[in-house]
Amino acid sequence: AKDIAHLENLEKPVCRAAAASMPKNPRVLALFDVDGTLTEPRKTVSPETLSFLATLREKIAIGVVGGSDLVKQKEQLGDSPSLFDWCFAENGLLAHKDGVVIGQTSLVQHLGEENLKRLINWVLAYFAQLDIPVKRGTFVEFRQGMLNVSPIGRNCSREERNEFEKFDLANKVRETMVARMKEEFADLKLTFSIGGQISFDVFPEGWDKTFCLQYLPHADFDEIHFFGDKTFVGGNDYEIFTSPRTVGHSIDDADPMTTLKKLSTLFDLPCPPSLTPPAAH
Repeated sequence: AKDIAHLENLEKPVCRAAAASMPKNPRVLALFDVDGTLTEPRKTVSPETLSFLATLREKIAIGVVGGSDLVKQKEQLGDSPSLFDWCFAENGLLAHKDGVVIGQTSLVQHLGEENLKRLINWVLAYFAQLDIPVKRGTFVEFRQGMLNVSPIGRNCSREERNEFEKFDLANKVRETMVARMKEEFADLKLTFSIGGQISFDVFPEGWDKTFCLQYLPHADFDEIHFFGDKTFVGGNDYEIFTSPRTVGHSIDDADPMTTLKKLSTLFDLPCPPSLTPPAAH
């Protein structure tokens, strides 16, 4: 990851002054997806976004919920457990509050080794017969609470990732595979969630991003605002976006600047004029 640790302490005096006039209201929470919401897909967060979030945190509680594991989340955001009041990796299967772990859940314990092997073996056999323009490596990534399945393989380059996304949109590679898996593994009661450019997640029903809401007691919050880009049916933000517990805000263009503009309007904070491009961080 790029050296972004120093960015976590950046602050804009003009924003700080605006936030300092009101005490923090921890009963209002802004909860964010990562890719396409706070960052461009699989890229690092901009210093302007971190500065804005630090200012927002003085007004309300902020949280992040991503499908990736904590290592990948930190690669993009920096030390996310300390940057947010609430930090949820793998949809909340690893949960932090104020930098301290408050919950951890395991896919192996839930499914058992035999069912897990059955699932992985089927995926690998399917990929062996799948004809797509490019294949690389890491087709199945095992995470604490889910499997991430990628037809092209997670080791592909940025250019290959972008090309596969176009190919997938035209040929429905992921959508077709998910439909087959829903039939094959109906007995395991699994959810299949297409997110990002090259992969989809497989996890037990109820282990989507709404899983993290169990750590946010009803009595402690007046409003939970969720911001995400994959809010369509089958997208990995859909369940939490449509949850009766959240006020959903869709980042349809997957642009972090759109997120900041929405926040600026909602919480009366000045928005930066532009964001530093990821390659320049």
